Amino acid sequence: MTPLSPSMTVRLVGVPMDLGSGRRGVDMGPSAIRIAGVTQGLQDLGFRVEDDGDVGVPAPESRAPGDERVRYLEPIYHVCNRLRLRVRRSLDQGEIPVVLGGDHSIAIGTVAGVSEHFREKGQKVGLIWVDAHGDMNTPDSSPTGNVHGMPLAATLGMGHPLLVQMGGFWPKVDPANVCLIGIRDVDEGERRNIRASGIHAYTMRDVDERGMRAIMEECVGFAAAGTAGFHVSFDLDGMDPRDVPGTGTPVKGGISWREANLLMEMVSDSGRMTSLEITELNPILDVKNQSGEVAVDVILSAFGKRIL
Repeated sequence: MTPLSPSMTVRLVGVPMDLGSGRRGVDMGPSAIRIAGVTQGLQDLGFRVEDDGDVGVPAPESRAPGDERVRYLEPIYHVCNRLRLRVRRSLDQGEIPVVLGGDHSIAIGTVAGVSEHFREKGQKVGLIWVDAHGDMNTPDSSPTGNVHGMPLAATLGMGHPLLVQMGGFWPKVDPANVCLIGIRDVDEGERRNIRASGIHAYTMRDVDERGMRAIMEECVGFAAAGTAGFHVSFDLDGMDPRDVPGTGTPVKGGISWREANLLMEMVSDSGRMTSLEITELNPILDVKNQSGEVAVDVILSAFGKRIL
């Protein structure tokens, strides 16, 4: 993997998914990020930008939730599978896919597509996952049945077979190459899953005590070790609600605006990012698209935006 070059094409893919969450609104997230200027910002950095539009997502009102332990399983599977194919095709064409969410269940499709692309080359991919929550529930451990609390578990091979086996192989990533940063709201069953999984998990206490720089130095090392590079899955609720009021599941005491930009600047410095997704932006709860502008800011930092 070579550092990102402005001669490369960035492929935007919107996924207005809110089937995986318990609250409406995140389906408007992709539009809010576009309105906040993500295309122009990337073009100003020298990148060619192609917008793939949105993956079609049915409204929750048009479908029955089905099994309450894993709500809207079938439509979520079909949306994520279509996303998998788009992400894989973008990478096959030498592009950098940037997925705009939508709730975090979309990561099941994004990571499947990234992993499949590199698997066919005989390579592995790492994963840096930024989130207030562990996203490591399964249908057996989840207190809500909402799939946006399950995507990291699914990529690691835990959970409902329909989600775990997407693309015909599992797990999608090796736990030794996975870093989870910013957690501060974790269910009891999920806590056991995280501890047993073998991933590298960093709580907000770790961020407070050690600082983002030290944590990211470790995470880049773990995610890049023996891999072709790493995917970054950034849930905006990983940040503090004072900076990002427009997210569906806010948790006080999160990553600050400056820490988030440092995280992404160090991702950029590494030259190892293969792909990126931003999730859980809820414009209904936002203030003058403040959170949409923050989303664009962290995306641009990952693509090389600098102060000087």
